[in-house]
Amino acid sequence: MTNTSTTIPTLPRVIQGGMGAGVSNWRLARAVSQRGQLGVVSGTVIDTIFVRRLQDGDPGGHLRRAMQHFPCPPVVEAALARYFKPAGRAPGAPYKALPMYKQVVSAARQQLTMLAGFVEVWLAKEGHRAPVGLNLLTKVQMPNLPTLYGAMLAGVDVVLMGAGIPREIPGALDALALHRPAVIRFEVENAGGAEHSLTFDPAAHGVEVTLPPLKRPAFYPIVSANSLATTLARKANGRVDGFVIEGPTAGGHNAPPRGAMQLSASGEPVYGERDVVDLDKIRELGLPFWLAGGTGSPHGLRAALDAGAAGIQVGTLFAFADESGVTADLKSQVLAGVARGDVRVRTDPRASPTGYPFKLVELDGAAEEFQSKSRQRVCDLGYLRVAYQKENGSIGYRCPAEPVETYVAKGGKLEDTVGRHCLCNALVANIGHAQVRAPGVDEKPLLTSGDDLVGMAGFLRGRTSYGVDDVLDYLFSDVASVPRAVAS
Repeated sequence: MTNTSTTIPTLPRVIQGGMGAGVSNWRLARAVSQRGQLGVVSGTVIDTIFVRRLQDGDPGGHLRRAMQHFPCPPVVEAALARYFKPAGRAPGAPYKALPMYKQVVSAARQQLTMLAGFVEVWLAKEGHRAPVGLNLLTKVQMPNLPTLYGAMLAGVDVVLMGAGIPREIPGALDALALHRPAVIRFEVENAGGAEHSLTFDPAAHGVEVTLPPLKRPAFYPIVSANSLATTLARKANGRVDGFVIEGPTAGGHNAPPRGAMQLSASGEPVYGERDVVDLDKIRELGLPFWLAGGTGSPHGLRAALDAGAAGIQVGTLFAFADESGVTADLKSQVLAGVARGDVRVRTDPRASPTGYPFKLVELDGAAEEFQSKSRQRVCDLGYLRVAYQKENGSIGYRCPAEPVETYVAKGGKLEDTVGRHCLCNALVANIGHAQVRAPGVDEKPLLTSGDDLVGMAGFLRGRTSYGVDDVLDYLFSDVASVPRAVAS
């Protein structure tokens, strides 16, 4: 059998976090990889982001340049014909939406997702030879296989996945590398023991006919417990190449505390000794690992290396760098708040429809809509919808952040809707692609960040903006220097 595995000759000391919904875009990942570290693009919601960029006119022509290299030209032609607007959208015009994902979707829907994953990785890899990673959420099941295949067509080097137990992803990577069908279990509520699956077959899209086997990317699950790392290392259906060990101070979704949920006086989950990962047991697995959450500093990097880690994963510092996808206005507001000392990060146990605790940025003096709390409930992206089996045996889809009466009519519990936010629409708004709901009414952002944000004033040292070079120079200020660039 052809060896399709990825080997990374020099493990990075810094992995740039794969912050969802376009924050970790190709520009950010490319800049980090060009400095010899692992730049990572987010594949979460990438298909929606892709078609919205096309509808905004593809400034700079970057998407179209990458699309010229996609190995199935009819897919490119169809995407351009349907979504590309050379002059961009008319002022106040809403974006044309994609059909929401289901267990089975059309070939065209899968192909669009493949194309989006391909383009983001191709652009991140353009002009250099350094590795590039892709981050996905295990919880967002339905688009993951076509996203992975598209990214692999572009030569992605590493896949990172958290927010769940990605036990079947290594086997899927093995299959996709050989252009064979990939199958993973599909989680369906109320299934009564029945098993469901998600399948992606490259042969249905005609791409594999003229292609040799693809490079199989390395796989780094993101875990928060040594027991999960052990399970994945020993019982996954394929090779696991390393781990990112994430603590509860990291941004975005956090694993819930072990044991019964206890809340602090401010309503945040309380983490304790049981939530501390036993690094001795991680080291016993014999695989490289990186520490994440509260490690984004020279001291954090040094401590991780001293603990036997290959390095650290850093999100917060990169999230507000010039190259990230967060809009310039939001970056400016947050960094000004950091400098004044009036920005906070709160771990909200209810905000995410997934049920995982989710970190929210709170800023004194910001308008109410900055927190996206007052929006009318609309569910039209659907990435966080959960499948459930109806009484007649068919599969339906629901989300506790959708309209309350709709969720309850689908058999959902009323109490599950309390405090939920539509992360899909809010996170896309964070990067400047907010859907237009009515004249002058756009979806509002909802920022997430790690706890490190509140202490960033020392890093900023009076600056109102900064770039990837500033972040890496800072992180490596207490260890051996990092290469300035990787040769083309």
